[in-house]
Amino acid sequence: MALVKLGRQFLFDELLVRKHYPRVAELPFDSDRKLMSTVNETGNQTVMITKGAVDVLLPKIVKIETSKGILTMTDEHRRKIEEVNQSFSENGLRVLAIAYKERRGNHPIDAKDESGLTFVGLIAMMDPPRKESRAAVESCIQAGIKPVMITGDHKITAMSIARQIGILKDPSEAIEGHEIEKLTDDELEERIEDLAVFARVTPEHKMRIVNAYQEKGHVVAMTGDGVNDGPALKKADIGVAMGITGTEVAKDASSMVLTDDNFSTIVKAISNGRGIYTNIKNSILFLLLSGNAGAIFVVLYATVLALPVPFAPVHLLFINLLTDSLPAIAIGFEPHHPKAMKDKPRDIHKPLLTKMFTTRVVLEGILIAIATIIAFRTGLETGDVVTASTMAFATLCLSRLVHGFNSRSKESIFTIGVFSNKYTWLAFFIGFLSLHAVLLIPSLSGVFKVATLSSTISAHL
Repeated sequence: MALVKLGRQFLFDELLVRKHYPRVAELPFDSDRKLMSTVNETGNQTVMITKGAVDVLLPKIVKIETSKGILTMTDEHRRKIEEVNQSFSENGLRVLAIAYKERRGNHPIDAKDESGLTFVGLIAMMDPPRKESRAAVESCIQAGIKPVMITGDHKITAMSIARQIGILKDPSEAIEGHEIEKLTDDELEERIEDLAVFARVTPEHKMRIVNAYQEKGHVVAMTGDGVNDGPALKKADIGVAMGITGTEVAKDASSMVLTDDNFSTIVKAISNGRGIYTNIKNSILFLLLSGNAGAIFVVLYATVLALPVPFAPVHLLFINLLTDSLPAIAIGFEPHHPKAMKDKPRDIHKPLLTKMFTTRVVLEGILIAIATIIAFRTGLETGDVVTASTMAFATLCLSRLVHGFNSRSKESIFTIGVFSNKYTWLAFFIGFLSLHAVLLIPSLSGVFKVATLSSTISAHL
């Protein structure tokens, strides 16, 4: 497409050129050959035109077309072509060499025909990285994610682009496909973590690269858009295809498709994923473990000391429906904290119930249990079991409502923002008002088997 746009700038109409010089045969681009050839009729003769990588096409050239006519290709000509190619590549340009030869006979073309060519020239194209690419790469590195470049481009071109976006720091971190072929799988695994740019690679090389990272215990996300990327996309833990430029093969082989073909979208997805995982973990901490652990400790305490049952079944039903569910849902809406992208990736084999997580659950459960037990024992001093049960019930409900704020993050609530999650406040007030309605409205007090605390305590005093 880039060549078509260039032709338009020089008033070449693509459709008109195709009509005047019809294509009668084609040898498609191949990642191993790194060349593409077409056979076109040009008046009374048939010409095969070949384009591809300079380093691959140059050895197949025997002549060069100049302003002085067609000359035999000399070492001096080759040196000048290589110098120009080097200069273009160092500036991050993708370079194609173009050559041709007259064709005789009607036999099908194959790779053997791509020889004895006449050099026409070089054409350089720029595919500049997006402005947001460098920031996205920096975010990856901060998050403990190592971005690497795997490309079929020339090594120098790949290194130039990789430097621009912050992937490459040192030339020793770049390697070419022919070097990979000389390495055994064990040798590649040993070097893989020291490499950041893989140039002139084939589909087989991509598979070996993905496998090497996986053997080292890494979770691998692979992006691609071509048919040749399909096997590596399938092999990777997460295959990411380009939705706009990607082929159907790449999309079918992938786990995720980008609708905007933007690398920074992957970084945003990682940030969102980390935020969602953290919110789920915090909801579990609040909903299933620390709060319920507090209630369990209270019941165990009463059972061991042969005290009256601290909670009626309807109390537990109220707790589960309101003081559990609402704050847990609110925690799920917690905004993603910017620091999430500064944490290292979690080990996929690491269980949710780690030692630290379990310790936090037990400690928070004990604190809630202590407050509830104190309220229960205070109520028992009145001599009324219903009053004691009511005080334990009210204390546990309020403790869990307040604990909803504490479960929002491992950071202090003042660090993440007291009012940054309005849903936690909404859940708190709904639970708080519902609890007061149960305690103060006579018709509800009977249903929920609670005592009127103010009058009962006053009478006792």
